[in-house]
Amino acid sequence: MRRGLGFTPMEIRREVIVRAAALADELGFEVFSVAEGWGLDAAVLLAELATRTRRITLVSGVLSVWSRSPAALAMTAATLHRLSGGRFVLGLGASSPQLVEGWHDVRYERPAARLRDVTTRVRALLDGERATLTAVPGSRPLRLGQPPAPELPIWLAASGPRTIRITEELADGWFPLYLRRDRIRAFAPDRPVTVAAGPFAVVDPDAAVARDAVAACTATYLSAMGDIYPRLVAGQGLADEVDVVRTTRTVPSALLDEFTAYGPEKEVREQLAEWDTLADVTVVVLPPGLPWPQIEATVRAAAPDA
Repeated sequence: MRRGLGFTPMEIRREVIVRAAALADELGFEVFSVAEGWGLDAAVLLAELATRTRRITLVSGVLSVWSRSPAALAMTAATLHRLSGGRFVLGLGASSPQLVEGWHDVRYERPAARLRDVTTRVRALLDGERATLTAVPGSRPLRLGQPPAPELPIWLAASGPRTIRITEELADGWFPLYLRRDRIRAFAPDRPVTVAAGPFAVVDPDAAVARDAVAACTATYLSAMGDIYPRLVAGQGLADEVDVVRTTRTVPSALLDEFTAYGPEKEVREQLAEWDTLADVTVVVLPPGLPWPQIEATVRAAAPDA
């Protein structure tokens, strides 16, 4: 049993994330993942976590390939690698049009090609190669100004055929975001790649309270985060359920059964065991805004030795 813990980019309570990371480190979780959207800077937060934890692997889950240049990503990754004593994994993703265009003011074009190009360039820089220059090819290409980190893993968020193909070719790990569980099994790369997948999860003695929390998070992703997620989920045989969410903000049980785990402690443990059969690391994602007692109960229930 290999377990990880993650937060969405909507969670902006730094002190809560740090406290959860320390608890996950203490309880034997393998991975702690921090996402980045339009709130906290994940790299800065991961730097703090590197000093506040001892053994857990820290993952940027994920950084957008549009938000930083390949050179900046390589510098960030190499720095976090050194700060954490080799415990850092660089997670990258193609993000979404709403975030790329509405926040970074960059046109969202050919996202799979962008993911391939940035991943290839970052890997080369971490391996100690000189920068690949295209905009100003006459300039003298530089190398990373600190020791190379060829052993630093790169995990990619991928859900479509093209990005999954890139993951199989270039990545050390895979975040299959919003893929149904049978598709995770079907689309898993043929070569050894760490599959890091799991549900939004909340433990509460009152199942209705826990259900409301995971439903609110699901509704946000399917109705307020642009068209990427609803289109992806609808294309997997859940179009009617997605329409219900987008028109009424009510989340049908079919969506919760597929992408969440909720309820009392024993029930959540049983639900997470199903994810353990398809993922190398079951990453439990905490919805934003949960009170600490719910966070602690969920983390303890999901711990690998629980």
